[in-house]
Amino acid sequence: MAKKKVRVGIIGVGQIGKHHLNTYKTIPDVEVVAAADINEAEVKRVGEQFGIPNVYTDFRQLLRHDEIVAVDVCLHNNFHAPMTIEALKAGKNVYCEKPMAGSYCDAKSMLDTAAKLKLKLSIQLSTLYSNETKVAKALIDEGHIGKIYHARSTGFRRRGRPYVDGYGTASFVQKQNCGGGALYDMGVYHIAQMLHLLGNPEVVRVSGKTYQETAIDPARLKSSGYNVEELGLGLVRFNDDITLDLIESWAIHLDSFEGSSIVGSEGGIRLSPFGFFRSIGDLDLNSTVNVDSASYRWHTLRKNADAYDGPQQHWVAALQGRVKLLPTAELALNTMLISEGIYLSSVLGREVTAQEVAKASKSTAVKV
Repeated sequence: MAKKKVRVGIIGVGQIGKHHLNTYKTIPDVEVVAAADINEAEVKRVGEQFGIPNVYTDFRQLLRHDEIVAVDVCLHNNFHAPMTIEALKAGKNVYCEKPMAGSYCDAKSMLDTAAKLKLKLSIQLSTLYSNETKVAKALIDEGHIGKIYHARSTGFRRRGRPYVDGYGTASFVQKQNCGGGALYDMGVYHIAQMLHLLGNPEVVRVSGKTYQETAIDPARLKSSGYNVEELGLGLVRFNDDITLDLIESWAIHLDSFEGSSIVGSEGGIRLSPFGFFRSIGDLDLNSTVNVDSASYRWHTLRKNADAYDGPQQHWVAALQGRVKLLPTAELALNTMLISEGIYLSSVLGREVTAQEVAKASKSTAVKV
């Protein structure tokens, strides 16, 4: 049976927008019919490059297209909420680049609007679709690690701060554009990945600290307006007596971090390099796993396995009605709550409750 054609519009054709467009080219039954960007010359050039028939400098013109069923938002973090909400109000399902927004309250407004209008909202969380995550989820769902009680989220770069370390633009390190640093840029992937494996438990309390200590090239420091963290640390307490500790680095004087992990009463999993650990009687068992072989079997034996090959592949499959959409928006919202909790805890110098974080959250959304 032929799959339903999905027609998409994209807002923002910068570095991330082009990456999304290249991915859409690899997915059957997707047609990008419109693109919008304030840079007229670039949106025209990208339109010609990708064969997009309609290009605009005003995103509202894109939203008027009746044939578009979904909009892909590829802008700086503080534009995510206003653009997403406008698109939802125009009757479009929305796929949005990570992090969900520049603040928790803006992210919650996005999810609330989607729920009210009964439209789909998905956030680009690529780590959910890795073979390692899928194998870990299978082991957990089948009860092989027992009752989960703790997880660790790690993300490492030795010296990989946007712009000041040589790539990207200064907007990526300016709080007024991006809302945060390492936690918002990289941490969202790793924290959401662990929340997914934990079953997205309710956040109760957060404690954390952020740092900006590593030297920066003086000229880049002066021109960047750098005012976000390069290192974020946290401890999160969830309901059901579950905890998560995390460390996320853009720059640090170390060679690596241990990979993210999750432990239960019957076993434990490390994601990178993948390992499965159990103790049976007097025996401590450390197992390697062929995650690629598992993926091959899933694709050979299971219907719609391709719907979990990546975030955009999953989004398209959900729009086609082939699979149920994973709760990426809910995971991304909880990730925002944790990250903002670390920021608030760092400022106050104490542990904070989830209610305190939600109450203190202030919109960083840019008016559109």
